[in-house]
Formats: sequence, C-alpha cells, structure tokens
Amino acid sequence: MNRLNNKVALITGSARGLGKAIAERYAALGADIVINYSKDKSSADEVVSNITAMGVRVISVQADVSKVADLDRLFKEAIAAFGKIDIVVANAGIEMVEVPVTEFTEEQFDKVFSINTKGTYFTMQQAAKHISDNGRIIYIASSTTSFPVPGMAVYGGSKTTPRYLVDILSKEIGHRGVTVNSIIPFAVDHSGIFVDPKAYPELRKQLLDSCPMGRLAEVEDVANLAEFFASDLSSFVSGQHLLVNGGATN
Repeated sequence: MNRLNNKVALITGSARGLGKAIAERYAALGADIVINYSKDKSSADEVVSNITAMGVRVISVQADVSKVADLDRLFKEAIAAFGKIDIVVANAGIEMVEVPVTEFTEEQFDKVFSINTKGTYFTMQQAAKHISDNGRIIYIASSTTSFPVPGMAVYGGSKTTPRYLVDILSKEIGHRGVTVNSIIPFAVDHSGIFVDPKAYPELRKQLLDSCPMGRLAEVEDVANLAEFFASDLSSFVSGQHLLVNGGATN
C-alpha cells in the first residue's frame, strides 16, 4: 500500500467533489492536508472534520484561485502551518457545457478562463516556487482536452492550455526530482455538473454511449490516479497526461 506519511499535500478546490476525494485519500494515506475553498466554508469545515478524524493534521484556507494575491497567501499559510509542501494538486475549476461557439459571452469566457486557466497557471507557478525537492505537482484536466465535445469550446479550451504548462514545468524543474503530470478525467458522476443525476440528460446519454464500460467516472477513479502520481510508484513519470475514461472516444 502506498503511504504518504510525513508529506504535506495542498489541493485547490477541495471542499467538494474531486478535490475532496483526493484530499481525503491523501489523508487516509497519512499526509497532512491543506484544504482550499473559495466560498463554501461549511463544506470545507466538513472535510476538515473528516480528515481530523483520520489522525492527521489539516487546515483550511479560503482563497480565490483567480486572484494571484489569494494564491500567494494560500501557499504562505500552508508553509507557515506545516513548514513545507510536498504535493500540490491544481484541481479548482468550473464547468460550462451546452453553450455553442456562436452563443458564449465575453463575461462567460472571462469567468471560466480566469479560474480554469489563469488560476491553474498561477497555482502551478506557486507550486514550482515552494514545493519540496522530489515533490509532486498534479493538474486535474478534462477529457474534453483530448476529445472535443460540441458546446464545450470555452470549458475545453480553458482546460487545454494548462496541459501545455505541465509539459514545460516538468522540463524546468525536473532536475529537482519534482514530477509534473496531469490527470484527464472523463465526466465524473455525482460531482460537478452531474451532482444531480437528472441533470443534462442528453449530454449524459451522449457520454455513456461513447464509453465501452457504460458508465461515467466516479471520484474514486480519479483519486486512484492522484494516489499513483503522489506516490513513489510514479517517481520517474513526469510530463504525462493520463486519461481516466474507461476507453471512451469522446
């Protein structure tokens, strides 16, 4: 079994969904955890309670990843609390689906890119500055970056750009033993836009029809890969983009 004892993990957007699942997985493996949330303090407090019960240290820090000053404060508070950061998961993001190219607005574009692209870029910049040698940086991307889906031009575009940053950063800091990789999940059930099982029925059917396994991803499927990339098993894996999509073709 992989162990993360004596490691400190910072996960952005970890009050709910994928971020929560990854944070709780790392805590179960022995890591101390930095929870990040933007607005939902009650959900963050719940995750803190869950992780405290696992016997590791945990703090939560409110920070809007689209604001560079907030990210700077997030990392400084993490280091003040724990003295180091060994694992950073750039997870925070928002989704926008079923909006054709001819219909998205400047306001929608700016909002999605400010969080998904700008927020991720500066999260990974902070990670590069502060992560310990032999650390792990993990970006949570989207399968729309590999298989374009109509109605997701803005969302998929915003998630594509940081994949390039993964490639660059893996080359720039690889000499320190730091690995930089991305996880590319298929649509995730019970998370994001699919928290409500009745939401987006046409899109859900389209995605299910494309997947040989006949289901969407679950948060644990993504947490499994996050565990691999955080562990010693992936110490010579860097600059990679791993699909978690059950063989889906779009």
